[in-house]
Amino acid sequence: MSFRGRLSFFFAVIVILPMVAATVVVFLLLSYSETSKADARVAEGQAAAIGLYRREVERASRAAGRAGSDSQLTQAIVARDRGLASARARELLASLPARRLAVVAGGHMLVDVGRRDATAVASRQLVGSSGRVVGRLQVAVITAPQYAATVRKITGLEAVVRRDRTTLNATLPGLPAGQLPDVGDLKLGRRSYRVASFSAPGFRGSTLRVSVLSNKAATASDLSTGRLLAAVALVGFLLLAVAFALTVSRSLQAQVARFLAGARRLATGDFSQEVPTEGNDEFAALGEEFNKMSRQLEARLEELRQERARLEDSIRRIGETFASNLDRDALLEIVVRTAIDAVNADCGRATARDHPDGPLRQRACAGEIGAYGEVIHGVEAQAQESARPAQVGREGASALAYPLRSAEGEVMALVSLARSGRPFSQRESELFHYLARQAAVSMENVDLHEMVQRQALTDELTGLFNHRRFQEVIHDEVERAKRFDHTVGLVMLDIDDFKRVNDTFGHQQGDLVLREVGRVLRDTVREIDEPARYGGEELAVALPETDLQGAYNLAERTRHSIAALEIPRLDGGGTLKITASFGVAALPESALDRASLVAAADAALYRAKRAGKNRTERATPTPAGAAPAK
Repeated sequence: MSFRGRLSFFFAVIVILPMVAATVVVFLLLSYSETSKADARVAEGQAAAIGLYRREVERASRAAGRAGSDSQLTQAIVARDRGLASARARELLASLPARRLAVVAGGHMLVDVGRRDATAVASRQLVGSSGRVVGRLQVAVITAPQYAATVRKITGLEAVVRRDRTTLNATLPGLPAGQLPDVGDLKLGRRSYRVASFSAPGFRGSTLRVSVLSNKAATASDLSTGRLLAAVALVGFLLLAVAFALTVSRSLQAQVARFLAGARRLATGDFSQEVPTEGNDEFAALGEEFNKMSRQLEARLEELRQERARLEDSIRRIGETFASNLDRDALLEIVVRTAIDAVNADCGRATARDHPDGPLRQRACAGEIGAYGEVIHGVEAQAQESARPAQVGREGASALAYPLRSAEGEVMALVSLARSGRPFSQRESELFHYLARQAAVSMENVDLHEMVQRQALTDELTGLFNHRRFQEVIHDEVERAKRFDHTVGLVMLDIDDFKRVNDTFGHQQGDLVLREVGRVLRDTVREIDEPARYGGEELAVALPETDLQGAYNLAERTRHSIAALEIPRLDGGGTLKITASFGVAALPESALDRASLVAAADAALYRAKRAGKNRTERATPTPAGAAPAK
């Protein structure tokens, strides 16, 4: 018999069919027996409770007959004297074996004395001396607690007496009224009960509901012997199945052991030994396929090892080149594309800030981001909030994000990747983090390079360009103006009485004055203009595409803005007011080359100083026929 035939025979004949059939049949029988006995027990209790209730109704009927024949009660009812009727009813209640007495007359309850939890009600008509019915008398001789206790004593079952939705008495503590069904099963804590109920009329047209509850545990204990026998039979059947299984397994053990040993060698990466095959059955064919798979797997793993080694070397070489790159956007583009290839992602992007307080803007993108927008936004938000690498999976997509932080720990850029299908592995995450760290080093180099460039061209105190940068700019602008026959303007200004500020209030106050004037100058000029600190308290602005009148207008706006400044005094003595004098010139109106342009504006500035300060002077026109200096 083949392996498949023997295995099918073993499970079908020895285990599956007998065990399923025996288990189903035995437990169906036990369940049916248990349910039947529980129903019988609760039915017997219900019948006993009904009989006891009828007996109490008969007792109440006899008491009602005696009360109904009382002439004083009848006369009080006929007279509709509620007080006299109630007083006589209490006397009768004390003399009769009764718990409650009520009389309904004219559709209203005229008399109602006794305990409100009385049950087993008997009714009869009250007839006056004229033979006319004057009311209806209701009497009960037992209370709900007495009745429930009697039922429990006689039947051994729990009893619950309810009037409409109100529970009058229950021998089972902790039972909510709304939880009790009229018929069926009830689960109360760890106990299960079988419930049966019957109804009876009560006082004032109400309905009494009496329920008896049989504890299933008591019934289950009666079936313990049957269950024990069933358990013994099932265990015996299981032992028989084990015996057959052991017999069949001995014939398969040697063949399975060889495959198991081969599988363990493969698990440890040992492909050197093949599984021995014998015969021509399915095991031999399986062994041959197993050996073929082992050879193919060994060859494929070797290819993958070589490919991974080449890839990691390439990635690390690229990563090392990031550290020397000075183009921020090109750098981010490279890191995104390289990371996508390295971890087999579907898409990725890089975002960065233009300045420390600005928002993150997309700088580089590769692949179709649209389908992964939600998961990428989620992982970027998590990485930005925690300032740590993050990984998020959502709706079949996975995403990675790495924050590039400044020296102060602020997130200045984010690199994120996404793909569908399987999540990123630990190895892929580590490789991505390595690339992102190298990009962070490169961006630090970019920032350092830009900072050095700024420091080389910028005056540290005012934030304006320095003298060197000004000379380069004015040279380039003059050459461009001459080449294309354009105009270029120049404004030079000097802070009035600046030495007195330093001598009177100190050099720190003078530095504050310079910073404020520099700020005003930056706010006043256009984006294409080039404001600079020419030297000391003297400032200059190169104005491309500006004639003499345009330069004069800019100088006047700046002069008024400086005069309006209120600079706080560092000694706490209030504010300080300052002014500035301006000289303006333009090419070709005032000069023909760079040197003469600067000289013309400087001369106009000193004329403004000599004319009383806090004013703007234009340079004199260029003499006709003058030639530019060589």
